[in-house]
Amino acid sequence: MAAAVRSWWSRRSLRLRLTAAAALVMAAGLAGAAVLLVVWLHGSLIAGLDQTALQRAQVVAVDADSNQISAEVPATSHAEAAVQVVDGKGNVLASSANLRGLPRVFTFPASSSGTPRAHTVHDIPEHEHGTWRAVGVRAGTAGNPLTVYVALPTESVDHGLSQLTTGLATGVPAVVALLTGVVWLFTGRALRPVDAMRAQTAEITESDLGRRLDVPPADDALGRLATTFNDLLGRLDAATRRQRRFIADAAHELRSPLSTLHTRLEVADQHPESAHWQTIAPELLRETERLNRLVDDLLRLARLDARPRLRTRSVDLDEIVFAEVREARDRTGLVIDQHAVGAARVSGDEDALASVVRNLLDNALRHAATRIDVSLRTLHGTARLVVADDGPGIPGADRERVFDRFTRLDDARARDTGGSGLGLAIVRDIVTAHHGSTHIEDNRPGTRLIVVLPVEGRIARASR
Repeated sequence: MAAAVRSWWSRRSLRLRLTAAAALVMAAGLAGAAVLLVVWLHGSLIAGLDQTALQRAQVVAVDADSNQISAEVPATSHAEAAVQVVDGKGNVLASSANLRGLPRVFTFPASSSGTPRAHTVHDIPEHEHGTWRAVGVRAGTAGNPLTVYVALPTESVDHGLSQLTTGLATGVPAVVALLTGVVWLFTGRALRPVDAMRAQTAEITESDLGRRLDVPPADDALGRLATTFNDLLGRLDAATRRQRRFIADAAHELRSPLSTLHTRLEVADQHPESAHWQTIAPELLRETERLNRLVDDLLRLARLDARPRLRTRSVDLDEIVFAEVREARDRTGLVIDQHAVGAARVSGDEDALASVVRNLLDNALRHAATRIDVSLRTLHGTARLVVADDGPGIPGADRERVFDRFTRLDDARARDTGGSGLGLAIVRDIVTAHHGSTHIEDNRPGTRLIVVLPVEGRIARASR
């Protein structure tokens, strides 16, 4: 039952829930204040009644002490007061007119303190259904002790409190209803910018991510929410633009080898007598290899974008470097110097790190003039891998741009023999996933590509 109620309540509108919560708080607050007011007023009126009874008793006691009291105590402004003067044996010596001829009515002893305590009494003759507040004051002498009792009815207090309670019982719900209506109106007004943002957000489509929400002028939660939404839209817009540019660049890069393959095969098919397969076959193989590398790079980038979990374990980075250098030497006549490679153990994905070293070497092979120098050392809790070539180098203004996807400099495009412009982008993505960093320095001549990775035991702390 409780779960059903919570489920029903959670489906109500925010405006209704806020208004209902405010109404409950106001009702509880006003009801509590009304109860406190009635209790405080009742105590204050009763205290005033007790003080009046005490003052009247003290006046009568003074008269009794001076032997000026008669059998009937004269009435005062409180004509309804019930008064009895009782001697030590319990005999009534004097009384008010409303207790004339009656035996002792008050049975509680007089207080011995300076401020007598008032008592609540009932069943005083002729007022059986009323409640009285009575005090007893000592009078007379030691040889003839007297007690003066004075009681005043609480009817006026009860009647006034009854009227007040009735008024509060009627007024509090009316005030709560009025305030609830005001809260409903103001809540609707306060949530109007949220509804406007919802409507604007609903109009934004995937092809129109350049639009932004109107930010309220007030620097409040709604303003910060709108700013956060705009930041999110900005990131989505940038990501979508990158994705579209990536798809366009990928299509462009794929078109070239596919067009070459298609053209060569079409010519060979239409003119089989003039086709020199011994010449055509190696060219076609080179184009298919280029196409295969491009597809592999695209798949690798897609996996990195999906942020898969790395198969992290302890890896000897120097062994990966040695293995990739051996493989690179089989593909080139350039000198590849690995004497500066020292031991370095890192925590990471072995296949991904091998891809990093392979792409760094491939990039150096495409641009080196005569030699490539590879070094690896540990310093201050990091493994520093450097692949340097003696090629034309990279201008300082382009050293960050070359890590973007499908980015190749103009002279690199002229000399490129199969690069897709994805190798360094893959390097940076993999290194970043391993909590490392990449940058480029001048080699004079040539370029130094530098990768810095946390050594084993540091990557876990870096992830935290």
